Amino acid sequence: MAKFKMDVAKEVSTPMHASNTLPQATSSYTVDASSFRCLIALLQYLGITGPDVSFAVNRLSQFMHAPTASHWSAAKRILRYLKEMMCHGLFLKSGSSLDLIAFSDSDWGGSSTSGRFTTAYILYLGSNIISWKSTRQKSVSRSSTEAEYRALANAAAKILWIQNLLRELRNPLCRPTVLFC
Repeated sequence: MAKFKMDVAKEVSTPMHASNTLPQATSSYTVDASSFRCLIALLQYLGITGPDVSFAVNRLSQFMHAPTASHWSAAKRILRYLKEMMCHGLFLKSGSSLDLIAFSDSDWGGSSTSGRFTTAYILYLGSNIISWKSTRQKSVSRSSTEAEYRALANAAAKILWIQNLLRELRNPLCRPTVLFC
């Protein structure tokens, strides 16, 4: 496995460059794919508890079959970001209301190579983030409206699951859930 010394790494304030572009695996210089896969698997585990890195890790996981040096560099950037954010976290506030609010979005034109789109949602219970997901869809949408509709459908399915869970815990919601697109 490639070595990466965290104690000498310079911290960064974002897990990914603002341009959000990662080249396809067309470069002649590829890195050890097993080391890259191992690092991405560890970062995916962190993505479960950190929505700030989940998108960047998702993007990198799309290149696990043939990672290049630029993909390895982007993965190391996430590690440098984690070093910067080590003392930060999500805090659940005890006095928060029990209103469920959700936001969904889609990126229809984000992938010019595959034509597939990315959908994402985030759910808040009061002011606390309780669920999030960002994923590349398996199918191709014919319009941005269709992509947004699918994002809303994914978020609505998760909202129903959370509502049922709260009902089973004998803590049903008092108000209807608001879903923003």
